Amino acid sequence: MMLRDSRDSFAARWLPHPVLSIVLTAMWVLLLNSVTVGGVLLGIALGVVIPAITIRFWPRRPPLRSYRKVAAYVLLVMWDILVANVHVAWLILFRPVSKLRTRWVCVPLDLESPEAITVFAGTITMTPGTVSCDLAADGRCLLVHCLDAPDAELAVQEMKARYEARLKEIFQ
Repeated sequence: MMLRDSRDSFAARWLPHPVLSIVLTAMWVLLLNSVTVGGVLLGIALGVVIPAITIRFWPRRPPLRSYRKVAAYVLLVMWDILVANVHVAWLILFRPVSKLRTRWVCVPLDLESPEAITVFAGTITMTPGTVSCDLAADGRCLLVHCLDAPDAELAVQEMKARYEARLKEIFQ
């Protein structure tokens, strides 16, 4: 029994976030744009060292209910980014600036997890035409700037239904 506890401690200390380690290694190899032994070894070193150094900033792992839902969310966001790029390009090329209906909207948050709120704000910012700008001090409202939103309530409802509802399923 004592041997098992020491193994768990060893693994937790050297690989506190194994998925993050794998992602960092893969991203490093992709950034190099070639697969070499040295590049992979450096990627593995970064994948081990960075999570070990930053463990103090990760009080606990974010609870994920379903990796399948995470994958579906990533695909949805990638699709939305593609569609929004085309829409924003159309707005810029064919709509006069005076006809754009830019506005600030406050999106009330049902999310409670800081990780979920961060993913939600990041998703809004990555989608062209919207930028998340501020989080209320109590964490209950996210201020978002919309490039073209004729109806503020509809914009809020779309963000909540499209992203926040899915993130609630993933994180809570």
